[in-house]
Amino acid sequence: MKKIAAMTLSSMMFLSMAACGNPAANTTTAVAAGTASAGTTASETTAAGTAAAASGSGQELVLGTGGTTGTYYAVGGVMATVLNPLLKDSSLTVTSTGASKANIQLVDDGEAQLAIVQNDVMYYAYTGTDLFADEGKYDSFGAVAGLYDETVQIITTNESIKSVADLKGKTVSVGDAGSGVEFNAKQILDAYDMTFDDIKVVNASFGDSADSLKDGKIDAAFVVAGAPTTAVVDLAATKAVQLVELDNEHIEKLQKKYNFYTATTIPAGTYTGVDADAKTVSVRATLIASNEVSEDAIYELTKAMFDNQKALAEGHAKFELLNLDDAVKGIGVPFHAGAKKFYEEKGVKLN
Repeated sequence: MKKIAAMTLSSMMFLSMAACGNPAANTTTAVAAGTASAGTTASETTAAGTAAAASGSGQELVLGTGGTTGTYYAVGGVMATVLNPLLKDSSLTVTSTGASKANIQLVDDGEAQLAIVQNDVMYYAYTGTDLFADEGKYDSFGAVAGLYDETVQIITTNESIKSVADLKGKTVSVGDAGSGVEFNAKQILDAYDMTFDDIKVVNASFGDSADSLKDGKIDAAFVVAGAPTTAVVDLAATKAVQLVELDNEHIEKLQKKYNFYTATTIPAGTYTGVDADAKTVSVRATLIASNEVSEDAIYELTKAMFDNQKALAEGHAKFELLNLDDAVKGIGVPFHAGAKKFYEEKGVKLN
């Protein structure tokens, strides 16, 4: 069973624009009296989490998020702060982790009962493909809700690159090796009948990619994160950038093969100097739950999230995007029984 450094967060809100698409370091820092120190496991944090949770009753649900500077961690912290006083069947303890893939493994191991993951990584786990091809299927979880978009952004400083096809022969960062971003890049290139053999591949984080674009070491970079993304904002402040669009034909081709993608538009003005809308696709940050958690507990949690969406949005802007219709889009795995019950009561059609 894998051990992930953990911490409890029940009363402090962390607001961050950092991306969660890349693997994050599993390091933590105690932030409040009674929290666990770095080096404890998720299971060892349970007692502290129960004491810190405002509700103080019901099943303790450890929520796997991401690195402490990332959006997943901040979003999870707001969930605990807002929802713990309202939950009767459970209470939330937030854990800092290595993000999506690590979170799937934590839930499967029983070290976490809830987790935030990219919906594409969730799909790979459930089907035993791509990131999980060597490990096989993980089917011990169900979806709860899609929370917000993580947008596929193809950033370039090369004015000759107008489309994905123009990336051929260019030096392109495709995210960290083995990351979800790398698979997003492969799939998008495939939709244009291209492979990594058609480009000069660089594996780098968002921050390193932005630095390389600034220094002229690469021609373009794939970034998968909520827009605006801090690394790109900083780059655009010092160097002219462009967003490479995906056209409708290739978006539809991509969606037919991978149903976890949703079409989206990056609005003009998102980045300095980018004055036109850019069509692209998104994956979604998605809340999942272990199938070992009771239907009642997940029903209560799901209902509390939507009933208190405004309060959540006051804690973190990402929750402004939480709504019933979008919550069930791009979900390529079964819903947890508790979430399914909630959506059916609301008359929401599930895929």
